[in-house]
Amino acid sequence: MLSSASIVDNTEAGLVNNVFPSIAASLRLDSGHLGVIAAVGKLASAPAGPLWVWLATRIGRRWVVALTSFLAGVFGLAGAFSTDFVTLLIFTALMAASAIGGSPVSMAVISDSFPDRLRARAMGFYFASLQVATLALGPVIALFLNLEDGWRWAMGAMAIACFLIGGCVLLLFRDPGVGASDRLLRPGTTTAEPPRVGLRDVLGLFRVPSYVVMMLSRLLSGHLLILIFGVQFLVTERGIDNALAVLVVLPLGVGYTIATLSIGFALPVLDRRLGARGRVLVLQLAQVLFAMSALFATQIEYDAVWPYALLWAAMGACQGLNPPVNRPIVAAIVRPELRGQAFAIWLTIFETIGWAMFALAAGSLAVQFGLQSVFLWILVALMLVNAAVLSVLYVTYPRDVARARATVAARDTAPSESAS
Repeated sequence: MLSSASIVDNTEAGLVNNVFPSIAASLRLDSGHLGVIAAVGKLASAPAGPLWVWLATRIGRRWVVALTSFLAGVFGLAGAFSTDFVTLLIFTALMAASAIGGSPVSMAVISDSFPDRLRARAMGFYFASLQVATLALGPVIALFLNLEDGWRWAMGAMAIACFLIGGCVLLLFRDPGVGASDRLLRPGTTTAEPPRVGLRDVLGLFRVPSYVVMMLSRLLSGHLLILIFGVQFLVTERGIDNALAVLVVLPLGVGYTIATLSIGFALPVLDRRLGARGRVLVLQLAQVLFAMSALFATQIEYDAVWPYALLWAAMGACQGLNPPVNRPIVAAIVRPELRGQAFAIWLTIFETIGWAMFALAAGSLAVQFGLQSVFLWILVALMLVNAAVLSVLYVTYPRDVARARATVAARDTAPSESAS
């Protein structure tokens, strides 16, 4: 059910990027407007993410996941009736702020549902399902774009899907409980529920070295830009029709799906052979390989469409290596009761800041210098810098994992020891 809800939220929030060339033609916009839409949507999401996590502690995670779907549908449907840029900007920002709540809550629930050795596989299935849905919906979106004002029909259809999924979540989703997977690994644990989280606990996340590195890495994740401007690049820089460009970028989802599923099964093997540092190695390789793929995909012009499709698949595969690895890394270095807040800060604040910076800068610079030049510095050069920063994890990650496990074990066994 988490995958189903996130499929709709993920597609709804990213739908504008895929149909923007048609929106631009309808409302007389350019790449700068797309950058503003993406940036404002992410900035609106920054405070919304932690607020959704806080609300989940009050009304329950099931209600929050459903509510994010319902509200994303409401604002997405309203956005379909936009007649000018300001109206579109307002509703897409509200839509993004609504949809973002499902991400940190879902990551925390998955971490509570599976032990560390299985989280990469679970995350792989979760994110692969999102891409499979995107692959299935891509041709549908392309069909809508062949209609007059097709982008309005596409947004309206996805809004209706949001309503349906939200209802299914309320009926079928079951929350395992905070820290459920951790307690199952210690049958003698006497702590029924983890302690409540205060502001001091949340601020303590910034004293975890590996978590700080992960946040910094998120700010340097230039590959996020391809999701915003990928279709726009093919249309404006390579002269490909919008409907065809949507289909050309679909292989990104294929590569992503294959890689995210494969690494989910391969990571336990790397854990046994290389220990905790195997995860760091995978993250580094993902950044370097993406930079190399982006170099050939965006800096060389091809006469046919199929080279772009193949290179988009390669970039997707490199992107797909990240979620099944970086999410378990974050889950392993914090206490169970702090995972929701950790994911909220990491995904909805620091990732949001990164998205906003890249979207605004790229949209503005693309008008002056073109997306190809922008992609060279952000998709290639910055990703290599990101890989270098991740080297710090070779030292900090094993220590932080051991510290987090020791803290939870000591806390959970303390009552039984005092009783004896």
